[in-house]
Amino acid sequence: MNRSTLGKGLVFALLAVLTAAIAFYLYLQRPAGLPAGLASGNGRLEAVEVDVATKIAGRLSELGPREGDTVAAGAIVARLDADDLRAQLRAAEAQVEQARQAVTEARAGVRKSASDVRLAGKSLKRSEDLVGRGFISRSKLDTDQTGMEGAMAGMAQAQSRVGEAEALVAAAEAKVDSLKVVLNDTSLKAPISGRVLYRLAEPGEVLAAGGKALTLLDLSDMYMTIYLPTDRAGQVALGSEARIELDALAGQVVPATVSFVAPKAQFTPREVETRTEREKLMFRLKVKADPAWLAEHRDLAKGGMPGVAYVRLDGNAAWPANLQINGK
Repeated sequence: MNRSTLGKGLVFALLAVLTAAIAFYLYLQRPAGLPAGLASGNGRLEAVEVDVATKIAGRLSELGPREGDTVAAGAIVARLDADDLRAQLRAAEAQVEQARQAVTEARAGVRKSASDVRLAGKSLKRSEDLVGRGFISRSKLDTDQTGMEGAMAGMAQAQSRVGEAEALVAAAEAKVDSLKVVLNDTSLKAPISGRVLYRLAEPGEVLAAGGKALTLLDLSDMYMTIYLPTDRAGQVALGSEARIELDALAGQVVPATVSFVAPKAQFTPREVETRTEREKLMFRLKVKADPAWLAEHRDLAKGGMPGVAYVRLDGNAAWPANLQINGK
């Protein structure tokens, strides 16, 4: 054997030894399997999205927040042009005053009619006395009786006009209330505290009823969707303890709970794992991150971050050291 052949043999031998050493090292460094009673699945952190939309059609006059801004629940984030509605409201309020004045006049008419009735009653009584004594004719009594009936009818009519006037006041006040509600709807308020994900309109645009101005992310309601095979999903209880690890937050273990388990199995989506795994029936689960942790790490957790969610199949199963929180 010449030196060249011997040298090549030594090189191959060294490569073989080095490859075996690397393989053994990687074997030792492999992640430990999950203990019994735990299961895991890959997913992405998602947040509930809420739209800020109009109830009425109108031209957008103001829109404050930009994408990425944080808004508080109840804060006014946009306004619609409301000049026409304000004019209608002033006209409706004037109609209320007119209707109230009509009620005052109608009640004055009732008082006058009541006075006429009293006067007609006195005249009728006097005529009855005089007819009984034979001082006046019967025709005068008939005239006074007719006058009494007319006064009573006039009073009933006056009372009816009061009812009509009061009904007009109620209708005018209802119109004012309705216009105030519509006017209030021109101020768009944030339904939740969250971060602006999309700014969907700009001032000057005309929005239809239901038109969207902003999309907000509810940073207090974030979750990860994972898929487990039927034999494991059947062991998961709603509200059971869970953990989330995000790729971008190494060393951070997010406390969580199982908030949803699909009532029926499905084939896993195309983007999940391999074709062989897609052919298996799986159950969809939602693992919801702890709101207190999210509030404390508001600037860390972001929608779309990939990671792994771990769930307990057995309530007595212990979390491994790398998934424990406060020693538990």
